[in-house]
Amino acid sequence: MPMDMSGLDIAGSVLELIGKTPMVRLQRVDGGLSCPIVAKLETTNPGGSVKDRPAVTMIQAAEAEGLLKPGGTIVEPTSGNTGVGLAIVASQRGYDCIFVMTDKVSEEKVALLRAYGSQVVVCPVAVPPDDPQSYYSTAERIMRETPGAFRPNQYHNPHNPRAHYETTGPEIWEQTKGRITHFVAGAGTGGTITGVGRYLKEQNPDVQIVVADPEGSVYSGGSGRPYLVEGVGEDFWPDTYAPEVVDMTIPISDADSFNMARRVTREEGILIGGSGGTAVAAAYELASGLNSDNLVVVLLPDTGRGYLSKVFNERWMATMGFARSDGLVVADLLEAAVGDLPDLIYLEPTDSVREAVLTMRKFGVSQLPVAKGEMPVAAAEVVGAVSELWLMNQAYEHEDLLDVQIEDVMQSPLPTIGIGEPVDRAVGMLESAPALLVIDGGRPRTVISRTDVLEYLSPEAL
Repeated sequence: MPMDMSGLDIAGSVLELIGKTPMVRLQRVDGGLSCPIVAKLETTNPGGSVKDRPAVTMIQAAEAEGLLKPGGTIVEPTSGNTGVGLAIVASQRGYDCIFVMTDKVSEEKVALLRAYGSQVVVCPVAVPPDDPQSYYSTAERIMRETPGAFRPNQYHNPHNPRAHYETTGPEIWEQTKGRITHFVAGAGTGGTITGVGRYLKEQNPDVQIVVADPEGSVYSGGSGRPYLVEGVGEDFWPDTYAPEVVDMTIPISDADSFNMARRVTREEGILIGGSGGTAVAAAYELASGLNSDNLVVVLLPDTGRGYLSKVFNERWMATMGFARSDGLVVADLLEAAVGDLPDLIYLEPTDSVREAVLTMRKFGVSQLPVAKGEMPVAAAEVVGAVSELWLMNQAYEHEDLLDVQIEDVMQSPLPTIGIGEPVDRAVGMLESAPALLVIDGGRPRTVISRTDVLEYLSPEAL
């Protein structure tokens, strides 16, 4: 005979544990400020992120509307967190999942989704949304090819912001007893900022709704590139984002985002990801100009467990130019060579070999990276390299080489070194490579060669 569970404080399923997340003051981060900063810990949801909320709401709505039927397959392009939320719901409801992600996403996130039994398709990040290889286009193709498929379409699904209007917003209002004056959160789909913002403004129109945005995202006036923070910012305007709800947008650099994520983790004991760092950095900037009559609430969207190989990896931080070692570093070399080393000169994949040769002659360089997109270029957009010697050898074998596109003859990308890494490391790397691509704050800055380093280390330079 089954045990009688009535009266016990035990959830019937993991879905009942979504929401009702706690709040905590960031007393070490806001130390010295008149205005307190309070964090809404969405990290305590079963899937470890705020995306659990819209995931369950969107699936319940799809079932009610007959869009998702028993045995169906959920297909969604996602940076990871929405996928986890959907996978949790799917495991309870008996659905299959196929998630499409970009190669900017950390390996942990891909592994996490596969751990839930989901299929993951990884696509290149350095392509426009309408490119057949983009994760948007790939998701559409999978939808057409999969019988019984349903796409929640979180960027356009009204049940996404509705989840936050009905749960997250009321929770924040109740937990702060209506004393909240400013709400800060990142905007990816815009569901959180829209849903919470609408609810809070209905309670008090004077509450300020603030978007914490990666530099380069459309929300802060950019084109959507380049930035490395995952799961926040965008390169288009989703239907789930309501600009009329937002009072202010604060752009935050990758460096400030990652450094704040590490600070919150180490000083507050709250493990958060890069997008959480973006939100707290914006909240700190905002609170710095406020007094004790104000209360800033910042939403922490996910844990840092999905970013251990990046934000919390010392080698990655150094290679991407976010950390500086003691002693002589590459930045010192560049400073000493001001006027001698040009800013990043690069070719696009569709440029011709003829253009490559002319560019090398014009700037007096023998190595050029190949990257997609306009300046500023992100490290992820570097797809190859060409050298004068390589082109000469190719031209010897192919008479009509000059009119060939670079992408057809380019070599592998140059090895990279962070601007804050030791010059000794550059010397060691140049023993097996003719040149190095210097990365500063996640973006390629210039190319250094053996000659550049030798000139810097020569007695005359010292």
